[in-house]
Amino acid sequence: MAPESIAFDRAAEFYDRTRSLLPEAERATVELLRTELAERGRCLEVGVGTGLISLPLHEAGVPMVGLDLSIPMLAKLVEKAGGAIPFPLVVADATRMPFRDDAFGAAVVRWVFHLVPEWRRLVEELVRVIGPGGTALVNLGGFKDTWGIVDRFLELAGGVAFAVGLDPRDAETLDREFERHEARVRLLPPIGTHDDTTVGQFLDEMDAGMHSWTWRVPDEVRRRVGPELRTWAEGRFGSLERPVEPHLQILWRAYDLP
Repeated sequence: MAPESIAFDRAAEFYDRTRSLLPEAERATVELLRTELAERGRCLEVGVGTGLISLPLHEAGVPMVGLDLSIPMLAKLVEKAGGAIPFPLVVADATRMPFRDDAFGAAVVRWVFHLVPEWRRLVEELVRVIGPGGTALVNLGGFKDTWGIVDRFLELAGGVAFAVGLDPRDAETLDREFERHEARVRLLPPIGTHDDTTVGQFLDEMDAGMHSWTWRVPDEVRRRVGPELRTWAEGRFGSLERPVEPHLQILWRAYDLP
């Protein structure tokens, strides 16, 4: 049996609180994507989750379809939309999409590839369901200082791998995989922003198991390494009250299909 992608059922109630962008960064992201998606027809968001991306794109006039493994996450999306399903929502694995060939003009994939063991199969599915001349817009996620904390946590936890799929720091490998399907790679203009979450708050989120890389670490191990991780973070950052990412860039890649 093929390994399954990671579902976010347990994160539905706190996902928006820990993954939302600052308002100005969200507006810039929506405008960037809306411009790319204009006149392309239906757009599929893979890993639509609670609708952080698709709901504002829908409100901006982009015809959206959402796919996700998690029913609780989709239920939160519907709740945010006022209780009515705002656009078609499909429960399915991204490596086995229940869509016909060339069903969409574009796709959006944000913070998903590291959650999919068969991530190359996801690329194949995107190439299949996006029609000729369409595009896949991908944001792998991950920021410099956050990675330092995550890497140290996983090291203390016994060398657990961060990603079951593609490492978000390895965009070049994703580029090569799309190029194998004759896609052209474009880097979209970066969006500058920051994250007000402090180092201490980020550590609290990790202690509470709010991030997917903590889910494969047993609870007792997570509790055991927590104090040592805080001591390390104080030495690394000087204060747990400083923002974990005072300066960061949101990077989107466009894969234009022939």
